[in-house]
Amino acid sequence: MSFVPDIATLAQFAVATLILAITPGPDMTLFVGRALAEGRSAGFACMAGAMSGIVLHTALVALGLSALIVASPQAFMVLKMAGAAYLVWLAWQAIRNGSAFSPDTAQRAPRSLVQNWATGLGINLLNPKIILFFMTFLPQFVSAHDPHAPGKLFFLGVMFIVLSLPLTSAMVIAADRFAALLKRSPRVTRVTDYLFAGVFSAFALKILTAQAK
Repeated sequence: MSFVPDIATLAQFAVATLILAITPGPDMTLFVGRALAEGRSAGFACMAGAMSGIVLHTALVALGLSALIVASPQAFMVLKMAGAAYLVWLAWQAIRNGSAFSPDTAQRAPRSLVQNWATGLGINLLNPKIILFFMTFLPQFVSAHDPHAPGKLFFLGVMFIVLSLPLTSAMVIAADRFAALLKRSPRVTRVTDYLFAGVFSAFALKILTAQAK
């Protein structure tokens, strides 16, 4: 098949993907945080949203639109500001509302799977570092002169998702099981809320320092 890279390229891509999949980032923080607070269904919904974002990022790279975004200082700045603001908002939500299993949970309606999916999608699409990553990562495995380059980029993007799923799923399941411990300790639960708020805030600052070149 013309859109499938050779075996050597696939092997190199697989190794790089597995290493990157276990690297902490805003997406992983969101998956684990929602799994801890609302259960594995919420964690998986956020993960599905982020994976949908990866599909869109792959399409943008294949079509060359990501390069246009990064080439425009104004567009890139707007993207950075929006992404950082979104992470700060998530941090504020963690501190203000706390975990879903807090004592006042009954007063709040749980988030729907669609809401969690949309949160995962938003945190992925508004992260300029992901655009930069896919612009520099995927093209390394496809020749610019290859007439089937767009198809191969799409294939690698889907492969990235398939290879990442087992690792991210395992983390969501582990967080869901760990949630039972937090339910028995309100103090630890609150500390966890502030921990995730701090992590989201740190990633917001990191996004603001992202450079287009």
